[in-house]
Amino acid sequence: MRFRLNPVAFSLICSFAPAAYAEDDVLMLKLDRTFMSSPKNYDEIPVFISAQRLEGKKDNQVEAIGEVELRKRGQAISADHLLYFQSSRDVVADGAVRVEQDGNVIRSPHLQLNLDTNIGVMTQPVFYLGDNHARGDADTLYMKGRQNYILHDVTYTTCPADKDDWLLKVRELEIDRDRQMGVAHSARVEFMGAPILYTPWMDFALNDQRKSGFLGPVFGSTVQGGSELTLPYYWNIAPNRDATLAPRVMAKRGLLLNNELRYLEPTYFGEAHLDVLPGDRLANRTRSRLALTHAQSFGHGLSGSVNLNDVSDDAYFRDLSDAVSGTSQTNLVREGVLSYGSGWWNAAARVQSFQTLQDPAAPVAVPYHRLPQISVGAQRTLARANVSLAGEFVDFRHPTLVNGQRLVLYPSVSYPLIAEPAFYLTPKFGLHHTNYTLGANNAGVLPNTTRTVPLFSLDSGVTLERDWSLAGQNFVQTLEPRAYYVYIPYRDQSLLPNFDSAQADFSFAQIFTENRFFGSDRIGDANQVTLALTSRLLEPGSGAERLRVAIGQRFSAITPQVNLVAPTATTNKSDILLAASGRITPAWSLDSTFQYNPNQTHSEKFNAAARYQPESGKVLNLGYRFTRNSLRQVDLSTQWPLSGRWHAVARWNYSLQDSRILEALTGLEYNEKCWTVRLVAQRFATATQQVATGFFVQLELNDLVMVGPDPLTLLRQSVPGYTKLNEPSRDKPVQGLR
Repeated sequence: MRFRLNPVAFSLICSFAPAAYAEDDVLMLKLDRTFMSSPKNYDEIPVFISAQRLEGKKDNQVEAIGEVELRKRGQAISADHLLYFQSSRDVVADGAVRVEQDGNVIRSPHLQLNLDTNIGVMTQPVFYLGDNHARGDADTLYMKGRQNYILHDVTYTTCPADKDDWLLKVRELEIDRDRQMGVAHSARVEFMGAPILYTPWMDFALNDQRKSGFLGPVFGSTVQGGSELTLPYYWNIAPNRDATLAPRVMAKRGLLLNNELRYLEPTYFGEAHLDVLPGDRLANRTRSRLALTHAQSFGHGLSGSVNLNDVSDDAYFRDLSDAVSGTSQTNLVREGVLSYGSGWWNAAARVQSFQTLQDPAAPVAVPYHRLPQISVGAQRTLARANVSLAGEFVDFRHPTLVNGQRLVLYPSVSYPLIAEPAFYLTPKFGLHHTNYTLGANNAGVLPNTTRTVPLFSLDSGVTLERDWSLAGQNFVQTLEPRAYYVYIPYRDQSLLPNFDSAQADFSFAQIFTENRFFGSDRIGDANQVTLALTSRLLEPGSGAERLRVAIGQRFSAITPQVNLVAPTATTNKSDILLAASGRITPAWSLDSTFQYNPNQTHSEKFNAAARYQPESGKVLNLGYRFTRNSLRQVDLSTQWPLSGRWHAVARWNYSLQDSRILEALTGLEYNEKCWTVRLVAQRFATATQQVATGFFVQLELNDLVMVGPDPLTLLRQSVPGYTKLNEPSRDKPVQGLR
């Protein structure tokens, strides 16, 4: 159960209190005739009084009777009867007293107030707060000065005037705006007439300043840990440092101590986590997690960063995390970086290693460590030519695979021959040089070697536009043909190690690059041209893209000989890529790609995602992912109204390939005018043969507290387009006091 109190509610309760200014003794009276005395200082702000009858009394007293209104800058006080003492600046008002200021309203049968000191009292005040449309009442409001107030027996709610579904009741509330602090004594929350929360004493900030104290406790239950309770404590160490200590008691495992430290300085910032579970009763061992991120600027273009992560065992996240993002972590990075940037050139030095978390049912390859990696980049424009250099030295280390050092130098020059708005033609020439020095674990006795490969490319295209009308709407339609030619001679690379290279996915992004491999260990031979055609529909006024369709294919004059995996075909024509995306109608949007193999006349890949969202709170997502022989997944999610104030949320992500549910989520939301309840159940895969189940029950009282574990982050991640139903609206009609 999470208890998160919104201090803004308390802050607003006293925001209606009259503000005092240094004013003169000017008094405007409005009867059948209007008169005003002369001010002592014309820069001072006058007080205006109007009424059905005004009478002057002794000692500069003014009595106003019937429809009385006292006004000054930003403030109005109305009553049936009012006495104004000009010498002391005291105001005494009786009968239907009403104070308005900054959109807030308070009503009371009696008011005493000194306009200079702002000391006074209101009996049985009833208030309305325009900022969050809240209302309430109190037995007495004491004004102790311009910035200090005390209220006794306060009742507060954001519910409509005729519906007290929940109430916050406070025996005594102290507001100190000088220190921007508030103190509540004997505060309790009632829901449907039943008390659900209570605290004998609490203090809170009236603004965004942080303050030490306990946060709301979180109750829950998981399959892996059983019933559990987390009680976080927030420590405001300094304005730029804080810490959160969150002991988590799990019935089956024991006490997990979660600790977080954050710091922020002008030249550096960072965050550290240290979590320890001594003597896990299920795993029979102590389990821990360490995470540290730090970034720092040393000035003059020099900066550095550290990212360290470590867990005690491979199953740490699978056993102790309650989110898909946590359980899916495989390689935990540990690295330090020192970098320099100076306009046209930059350099970086990095040391990097990984902790690989293995799933026994689906082991993954352990990546190489870089101890160290040094990279240099530079780019200048000389005689309209773009000259660049990319250089890198890496010492690769691995416990079982061949170790080695690799030096890469890649200078290149490109020269735009045509650079008109509609046409472009850019040739580029580069020389990729690589040197290998191999070391330990060289079981294949690979030799030290070098490789030098020239690369030439020619990129060209044109953009044509026309006005076009479709379904009664006017658009700008573009036609954008593009041709991209690449020539790279063949070099035998069969005896080179593979430290960090992989075959790039065939996609629109990849077909317009020189190398068909990621990394520098393989440079693919090529004598090929890529042809593509793109057409877009643009809104003529804003230029916003409504629809994009594209088609592309690569044609090769040779059969590539450099491969990391055996080629599936020897044809010189690549697969055909098609894509369509855009906002088809105001409610429908589409994003899809299709890869078709014309040589074997079948599809290789197909990804499609459609969204229907006619209005806020209504969304339907339809998704399908297909990769031949490896992937077939259906992904459906929705947020949809059922009946009355009930809404349903759901997601179903299913692998047809494995006949297995990857993630299932179902839930209900009930949204009243001043509160919302959410019931959500989730089941997701944490490993090949392991799943986790979570349940969320949350009650949110608008602008006050959330009780229960928060499922909102989960719902936004699982249901794209999800809308929080009780987001505050600032255009509601005034309730209760108008």
